[in-house]
Amino acid sequence: MIVAGFGFRSGASRDSLLSALARCAPSPDDSAPRPQVLASARDKTETAAFRALARHLALPVIGVDADRLVAIDTPTRSAASQTARGTGSVAEAAALAAAGPNARLIARRVISDDGRATCALAQGDDT
Repeated sequence: MIVAGFGFRSGASRDSLLSALARCAPSPDDSAPRPQVLASARDKTETAAFRALARHLALPVIGVDADRLVAIDTPTRSAASQTARGTGSVAEAAALAAAGPNARLIARRVISDDGRATCALAQGDDT
């Protein structure tokens, strides 16, 4: 399973999230695997922007609890993310946590064009 993990500010829109995903994921005509699931911090998955993204992409959502986010060591070290959420990258931590044990990042965190959202991709063992 490929999981697209997201981190985003409160002012992020569905387009912010789509921009981050587009910068992270391969284009639709690419033969590379596409995300099958969306993930973020549990409270962020309840926002209007994230729900709109999930509807637009017709993908299921996994909300990751805060204790799981902070337990994952991410290669990216954002001071803002560390202060706000206790992890170097919410996008990377959410993707890895949702992809399951032994998951690995296949795309490190990228930032949306408007700077309001981040996205990372992880792959779990079941694909």
